[in-house]
Amino acid sequence: MSVHEIFKGAVLLSSLFIGGQALADGVQPAPVQKTIKEGVWRGVFNVSETQVPFNFEFKGKDFEHATFTLLNGTRRDDFHVKRIAPDSVFIKMNTYDAALVAKINDDGTLSGEYRSLVPGFRGNSLPFTAEHGKKYRFVEPGKDVAPAANISGKWELKFYSKEQVPNKVAILKQTGNRLTGVIMQVTGDSRELEGTVQGDEFVLSGFTGPSPKIYKGKINPDGTISGVISAGIYDNTKFDGVKDDKAELPDPYKITFLKEGYKKLDFSFPDLTGKQVSLSDDKYKGKVVIVEIVGTWCPNCTDQTVFLSPWFNKNQKRGVEAIAIGFEQKDDLEYAKYTLGKLRDKYDVKYDILFGGLADKKLVSQKLPALNKFIAFPTTIIIDRKGEVREIYTGYTGTVTGKYYKAYEKKFNALLDELIAEDATATASVTGDKNTQKSK
Repeated sequence: MSVHEIFKGAVLLSSLFIGGQALADGVQPAPVQKTIKEGVWRGVFNVSETQVPFNFEFKGKDFEHATFTLLNGTRRDDFHVKRIAPDSVFIKMNTYDAALVAKINDDGTLSGEYRSLVPGFRGNSLPFTAEHGKKYRFVEPGKDVAPAANISGKWELKFYSKEQVPNKVAILKQTGNRLTGVIMQVTGDSRELEGTVQGDEFVLSGFTGPSPKIYKGKINPDGTISGVISAGIYDNTKFDGVKDDKAELPDPYKITFLKEGYKKLDFSFPDLTGKQVSLSDDKYKGKVVIVEIVGTWCPNCTDQTVFLSPWFNKNQKRGVEAIAIGFEQKDDLEYAKYTLGKLRDKYDVKYDILFGGLADKKLVSQKLPALNKFIAFPTTIIIDRKGEVREIYTGYTGTVTGKYYKAYEKKFNALLDELIAEDATATASVTGDKNTQKSK
C-alpha cells in the first residue's frame, strides 16, 4: 500500500461510524468481523435533496478476494474491497480518486458515504444506504404504472444554465417501463444510464465510479420532454427535449484545431519520474504520434485509455508512439505520480504519461497556445511522421454510443494506417521550426 493510500485510509478511518461502547471496567470484547452478503444490492445516494438509486453486485466470502461490481444496463465496472475495521469497508473507485466508505450494520444493510480522496479538496461527500437482495432500481416489482408513451429514439436536448451549455443528444431505448440510454455531448458521453418510465414521467441514473447522476423528466402532451439533471451537490440543470432522428452534435473533428500559422505542436512536461519530455525528443522523430490530453478524474478519458492502450500495445512496432498528458485535481507532481500511476498500472499503459498541471481548461489553452481553444477532456491530437498535426478529435464516444463509436474506431484506424504508410524519410525536426510552439 502506498503512503498516499495509508494517509487516506487513516483519515477515513477516523471519520467513520466506528466504535464500540466500553465495558464498565474499560475492557472491550474482541470485535466481530462482519461480512457483506453476496448477491445483488440496491443503494441510494442523497444528491441535491434527490434520491439517486444504483445497483451493485458483491461476490466473495472474504474481503481479500471480494469484488464489488457496479451495474448500469449492460455495463459492468469492478472494484476491489478493503476491510478497514471489523464492521467497515473501503471501496476505491479504481483510477478515480474517490471511494465508497461504508459500515456493515447489524441488520446486514450498509450505510456510508461516497467521498473525494483528493488531499485538501472539499468536494462532494454523498451519503448512501444499501439493501441486499433488491434488484430493482426505481420501482418495486408489481408497482409499475403503465407508461403514457414510448420515448425510444434520438432526442435533441437544450439546457438552461448560468453558463452557456451546448445542446446534447440523447439516445433512448424503452421496453415497457424499462428505460436505458446515453446522453452525448461535445465533451463525451454519459456512459450507460438505466431507469424507468412511469405514466408521463421518466427517470435515468448512472453510477460507474465517478460522481453519480440522475436525469428526471416529464413527457409533455405535445410529445416533447422536459426535466432536470442532478450531479453532485447543488448541481442542477434544466433541459427541454425534442425528438429528432436527425439530431447531431457539432463535428468533433472540426471543433479544436491549430491557429493560423501553426502546423506543428510541441511541449515540455515532466513524466512520472520528473524527466522533461518533448515532442522534439529523438524518440518521436519520424514517428506517427498520438497525443492524448486526459485526467484520471474524467470517465471519458478512462474509456479512451481503455481503447488506446491495447491498440498501442498491438501497433507500436509499426512506427507509432503515444503520449498522455494528464491534468489532475491538484497541481502537484507527487500527487500526479500516484493518480496517473494508477491509470498506467490499471490499463497496462506502455506509452509515456506526462503531468501537465491542474485540470483547468484555461490552463490547458495557456500551455498549448497553438490550439484555437480547449474544451474537452479527452482531446486526441494525431501527428504525422513529419511532426505536423493531421487531426484533432474533441471528446470521446464510448462503446455505448453504438454507431458513433464504430465510426470513430473506423476513422481512427484508417487515418493511422494512412499515416504509418507515409514515407518516413521526409521527417523534419520540430526544434527551431517557425511554426512550432513550446509550452512549459
